[in-house]
Amino acid sequence: MDNLKVLVVEDEVSIRKFVKINLERNNFIVYEAETGEKALDIFDKTIPDVIVLDIMLPGIDGFEVLRRVREKNNEVIVIMLTAKSQDMDKIMGLELGADDYMVKPFNPLELVARINTIFRRIKKNENKSELTGGDIRVELNSMKVFKGDEEISLTPKELEILIFFLKNKGKVLSRNEILDYVWGKNYFGEVKTVDVHIRRLREKIEDDSSNPQYIETVWGYGYRWRREK
Repeated sequence: MDNLKVLVVEDEVSIRKFVKINLERNNFIVYEAETGEKALDIFDKTIPDVIVLDIMLPGIDGFEVLRRVREKNNEVIVIMLTAKSQDMDKIMGLELGADDYMVKPFNPLELVARINTIFRRIKKNENKSELTGGDIRVELNSMKVFKGDEEISLTPKELEILIFFLKNKGKVLSRNEILDYVWGKNYFGEVKTVDVHIRRLREKIEDDSSNPQYIETVWGYGYRWRREK
């Protein structure tokens, strides 16, 4: 895999430079932005593979940056940087299409590990053909998702969750199992991250997300992809 391009959007110079140094040591190509406006300009010009995005920015904030990015691109990995106690910031970021979040202060090496884990999994799927469930189909070579003949746009984390379900049709998957598969076993985030992503996934693949025919809630345990009858 070619060197991945990472856009670091952070107005605190010391944090931004520290993250940049650690990413470059691990062979990432790094772009920097201290404002949301500059981040969007760099995004349009470079199309990075990953955006590390602080919420609190001068000018437009990280949420607005995320909104505008997702209007154009669902493939870029977006990792939000949040304050320690701001649970609502985490949930709002995930609702808007963030793939992950990290709480400040954080270890830049953990950021490197998370990015590498995501792309190792993508690479692992490249030599396979497709996965299906009902009229949902994932073409693993292109990482495209279809419902019937219509292509559906998913974020990277939503796609990984869907793949995990399709590999385990009929099996009840706990929130922790989903968290371990999609975010990695060393991830210390909250399990409600899973619930937010599954709610968003249902909104995209189900005819009626409040009465899902694919992703079934198993109360007190987790979720299951319904087997075809």
